[in-house]
Amino acid sequence: MSKREEAMALFEQGYNCSQAVAGAFAEEAGANFDTIVRMAGSFGGGMGRLREVCGAVSGMFMITGLLYGFDSPTDREAKKTLYEDVQSLAFAFKEKNGSYVCRELLGLSQKTADSPTPEPRTQAYYQKRPCKELVGDAAEILEHFIAEHS
Repeated sequence: MSKREEAMALFEQGYNCSQAVAGAFAEEAGANFDTIVRMAGSFGGGMGRLREVCGAVSGMFMITGLLYGFDSPTDREAKKTLYEDVQSLAFAFKEKNGSYVCRELLGLSQKTADSPTPEPRTQAYYQKRPCKELVGDAAEILEHFIAEHS
C-alpha cells in the first residue's frame, strides 16, 4: 500500500488530516503511532478548526522535522536546511492544490469554524470536502521527498 493510500485510509477511519498524514509515516520516523496521532491531533481543521494551515500540510511538516530536524538551538545551518525543506513541501502542495490554507482549500469565506466540534463523518461529509484527496496529496508529496532525501 502506498503512503497516499495509507493516509487516505487513516482519514476514512476518522483520524483528522494531520493525524492521517503523520500517522502514515510514524514507522519511517521511528515513532510510536499512538504518540504521533496524539501530537498531530491539534492540527486538524487547519489547527483546531481555525482554518489556517491545512492539517495535511502540518502533518508533512511534523514528519519532516522528526526525520530531518535539528535539536541544537545554535545550529543555524540545520535550521535553515529544515526551513528550506518545509517551504519546498509547502510549495509543492500549493502548486498541486492552489493553496495550503485550510479555508481556501475548502472554499470557505468565513475564517474560522462556527464551532470547535468536528462534523460527523457521513457520506455527505466526504462528498463535500476534498480533505481525503488533500491527505493523499500530502502523503504522496512527502513520500517522494523522503525517497529523494534518503
